[in-house]
Amino acid sequence: MVESKQSKRKYEMKKRAERQRETRRRIVEATVELHRTQGPARTTISEIAKRAGVNRLTVYNHFPDVTDLLRACSRSWTERHPAPDPTPWAQISDPQERLQTALRELYGFYVRTEPMRANVLRDAATMPELAALLEGSVVPYLGAVRDLLAEGWEVGDEGRKRLLATIKLAIDFHTWRSLERESGLSRKEAVEVMLEAVRSVVWPLGAQ
Repeated sequence: MVESKQSKRKYEMKKRAERQRETRRRIVEATVELHRTQGPARTTISEIAKRAGVNRLTVYNHFPDVTDLLRACSRSWTERHPAPDPTPWAQISDPQERLQTALRELYGFYVRTEPMRANVLRDAATMPELAALLEGSVVPYLGAVRDLLAEGWEVGDEGRKRLLATIKLAIDFHTWRSLERESGLSRKEAVEVMLEAVRSVVWPLGAQ
């Protein structure tokens, strides 16, 4: 009899934990979709609760701190939309080919994640918690990509500063958006424009 009660209690605890995980998942998914469609700064707890099918108190119980909710959303989104892996790029010895390959993949990634990325970057200016999250994830990633893509170009110390600055510009989301969305360039044209910009830094007089 005692063993039966213990088994029943364990079963009930397991089911309760499953329900808690499912509720948490719904809250995160609801928040992710709201961030994608209208942005973090414009998303309210009431909207999250309504979309997740819970009350506001439940949202607060699972995520008492906005940073915790932002982190959970970031993990969920990143798992489904991972940024391009720079590892294969490092295997390309020619710096021009490496940069061209990386820009094609990065720009393709920006197309796939444009609404979310645009909203997050916009709202980071008014949400310190969001800005801190980007500083710990997106900024280091882009910094590592910039440094990798700067390898192999024959430039001096002064030239390297300009090279790093130009590559940083080339891999920026807003640069892609300006080239393709606002200026109407094709992917190939957008990549070539930034590749030429880097070449002009390395070879100012056009010497190839």
